[in-house]
Formats: sequence, C-alpha cells, structure tokens
Amino acid sequence: YLNLRNNQLTGSIPPEIGSLTNLERLYLNYNQLTGSIPPEIGNLTSLERLYLFTNELTGSIPPEIGNLTNLTQLYISSNQLTGEIPPEIGNLTNLSLLSLSYNQLTGEIPSEIWTLTNLTYLNLSYNQLTGEIPSEIGNLTNLTSLNLSFNLLTGSIPHEIGYLTELVFLNLIDNQLEGGIPTQIVNLSNLEFLELSDNPLGGEIPSEIGNLTNLNELYLWNDQLTGEIPNEICSMGLTGIGLGDNQLCPPYPECLSEYDIGTQDICNCGGVIELWGDCYSIEYTTELDVSSSGLTGSIPPEIGNFTNLMELRLYSNQLEGEIPSEIGNLNNLTYLNLSNNELTGSIPSEIGNLTNLEGL
Repeated sequence: YLNLRNNQLTGSIPPEIGSLTNLERLYLNYNQLTGSIPPEIGNLTSLERLYLFTNELTGSIPPEIGNLTNLTQLYISSNQLTGEIPPEIGNLTNLSLLSLSYNQLTGEIPSEIWTLTNLTYLNLSYNQLTGEIPSEIGNLTNLTSLNLSFNLLTGSIPHEIGYLTELVFLNLIDNQLEGGIPTQIVNLSNLEFLELSDNPLGGEIPSEIGNLTNLNELYLWNDQLTGEIPNEICSMGLTGIGLGDNQLCPPYPECLSEYDIGTQDICNCGGVIELWGDCYSIEYTTELDVSSSGLTGSIPPEIGNFTNLMELRLYSNQLEGEIPSEIGNLNNLTYLNLSNNELTGSIPSEIGNLTNLEGL
C-alpha cells in the first residue's frame, strides 16, 4: 500500500516504481506530476487499485497497463493524456471502475472495453473519442454509471442500452448522436439521471418514459426532438427537467414551467403561423410581445387569427401602413400597445369589438 495523494509532488513518476511488485494499492492522485506513465507500471501485477487522477501527466496510456489483471479500479482522469485507449485494457477483466475522463484521448473506444462485464462505473467523458456506440455495450449488465459525454461519438444510441438495467446514471450529452431515443431506454427502471442533450437526436420522446419511476433528472436540451411532450412526464416526480431548443409542439403538459419547456421551434407543427421570422401557435398563443424588436413592414392581417390572444405588444418598432381591420377579431384582448411606430391611416372601426380591453 503506497499513498502519496493530496500533496504538491512534481516531476515524473520514476520507472523504479515497477520494482514494488507486491503493491496492491497505489495512490498518486491530486499532485502535480508530469511526464508520461512509465511502462514499468505494468510490472505491478498484484495491483488492485491505481489512482493517478488530477495530475499533469502527458503521453499515451502504456499498453503494459494490460498486465495488471488484478486491477479492480483504474482511475487516471483529469490529466493531459493523448493517443488512443490501448486495446490491452480489455485484459483487465476484474475491473469494476474505469475512469479516463478529462483527457485528450482520440480514436474509437476499443471493442475490448465492452467485454469488461464486471464494470459498474465507466467514465470516458471529456475526450475526443470518435466512432459509434456499438451494440456490444449491452454486455455491461452490471453498470450503474455510464458517462460518455463531451466526445465526438456518432451513429445512433443502440437499443441494447436497454439491457443495462442496473444503470442509475446515464450521460451522453454533447456528442453527434442521431436517430431517436430508443424505446428500450424505458427498461432502465433504476435510472435516476438521464442526460441526452446537445445531440442531433430526432423523433419523439417515447410516452413509455413514464415507466422510469425512479428518474429524478431528465435533460434533453438542444436536440431535434419533434412531436408532443408526453403527459406521462407529469407523473414522474422529476426534480430537474430541461427540454428547450427542440421542435416540440404544443399543447405542453401543465406540470411544466416555461423554463422547463424553453424555446421551441414549432414551425413544423400544425395550427402555426409565421410572423416576423418566428412561428406561433394559433390556439395556444395568449401573449405576443415583439416590442423593441426592430420590426419593419406592415402588421400582417393574419394577426387576426390569434383569437385566444390576450396581450399584444408591438410598440417601439418601425411598423408602417394601416392597422389591419382583422385586429377586431381579437375579442379576448385585454391589453394592446402599438405605440412608437410609423403607422398611418385611420383607426379601424373594428377596434370597437375589443370590449375586454383594459389597457390601450
């Protein structure tokens, strides 16, 4: 047992460390160590835990690390390691924890990693890993935490991810994953945290997501999701949710706040009109505020289609022309402000239809 963590040690890890062949635990984390990981570390065949994280180590992960077949925990995140993950890491069949996050690793995730069936924790986040997530990920049925976020992974999320029924934490944010959210994800009944944001994921949110009764946090920001948000989301007791910057259509579940829903591109939804470059739902738009937005041209007569509109603010723009008579169709309006524009002509008589106005 050798524990030198939480110091201010500098310099490189000496190759002579390979002489300590009886070591079972080696903790060098939280220092300022530089240089590469010496290949002699592969001599420590009795090692069960190797912690090198939070240093300034450079170079690649030596393939000799595959000699450490008794390792149960390998933690070398938060360094400056480069190159590819060596396939020899697949020799570490006793690993339960593998963390290589916060480095500069490149290339595809070696297929040998998907044979490490004793893994309960896998974190490869914050690297530059490429390629697809293979169907073999379904072999890691003991995983409780999977973090592949902030990489360059492509392809779709394999439906075999539904085999990882012990998962509590799943994070795939900020990759280039396409396709839809696989319905098999609803098999992850122990899941408490799910983050799939910042991917070009399309398709709909499966209504079966309501089966994830242990889920506390759900984040699907900035994808390309379409369709309606399933009402089942309201029965899940979520403490954190983010669905903004998608193409999700109204009506939105009443349990969600404006912050939860965020901004949505609804231009491809039914019952929508485009005004001044933005799309608005005819049925569900009750407030329209585009004041001080630099608007030019005339007020389009289509404004009269928004019969559920209660507040309309178009002031402090450069709108010109006449006020359209169709504005008289908005008989639910309680507030109307068209001031500080360049409107001309007469006030349409139809404005007398706006009997609910409280502010004009």
